[in-house]
Amino acid sequence: MHGCAHSTLRSYQDALRSFCQYVVDPAYGWAAICEERFGTHPIQIVHEGNSAAHVQESESRPEKRAFTLDELQDFFDYADEQVTKARDRGRKGWLPAFRDATLFKVAYSYGLRRNETRMLDIVDFGRNPHAPEFGGYGLVHIRYGKAKKGSPPKRRSVATVWPWTAEVLDEWITEFRPQLATPGSSALWPSERGTRIGLQRMNSRFAAYRDALGLDPGLDFHGLRRSYVTHLIEAGRDPLFVQFQCGHEHASTTSLYTCVSSDFRTRTLRRALDETLAAALEPARRSR
Repeated sequence: MHGCAHSTLRSYQDALRSFCQYVVDPAYGWAAICEERFGTHPIQIVHEGNSAAHVQESESRPEKRAFTLDELQDFFDYADEQVTKARDRGRKGWLPAFRDATLFKVAYSYGLRRNETRMLDIVDFGRNPHAPEFGGYGLVHIRYGKAKKGSPPKRRSVATVWPWTAEVLDEWITEFRPQLATPGSSALWPSERGTRIGLQRMNSRFAAYRDALGLDPGLDFHGLRRSYVTHLIEAGRDPLFVQFQCGHEHASTTSLYTCVSSDFRTRTLRRALDETLAAALEPARRSR
């Protein structure tokens, strides 16, 4: 089980525990049959003494973190450079490279998971009456959100936050996507060999750019979502707004994604100290 996530390990052991419960249950008579045929009987082998327990709220690996603003800018710049280099050399791969560069920016812009990003269609974007400056890209409707067990994909709407997001989307959809998409396809990210880009292609392209820049291996595609949450919180956005944007039912879940920088913590502490000092000095000023 080396290398498995803690949640995966618990899932495996729960499956094994359930099977053992079934074979040792007297109602089915398997123990008696095993004694008769093999001279021994089955027992429960998964118990509190040898099984992993869910003892803390956050189980993410320590190497998983958000991009800093500088790292994120370097990543996006590098992705754009690959488009320019491929196009200047006359290579056909410049259009898929342009698609991938835009895909990464959009995933960050809305704090999307991999499959949420992959399954976007051009019809999923719409106007936000409270933000007309974004035009037809004020909202994105996520139809393939992370589902609970036994439930269909969870839907949510995510508001556009940054002005450059609408510009990036409009350029891709109106100028470049038509050169790659097959007739009748509504996929926002069409593949050069099919109707929609695959998760493996997204992962491999992301990893190639990250490694080329010498960034930490712990910065994965999901790091864009962590970065989205972190950067909104650092920018002073309402945590409840960020929670709704991410589609989290509980604020504690959103907090797990927040990887604020030491500089942000220092500024927050300084502001709190200044407010406390000002409040303490106010009575003295009034008494003069």
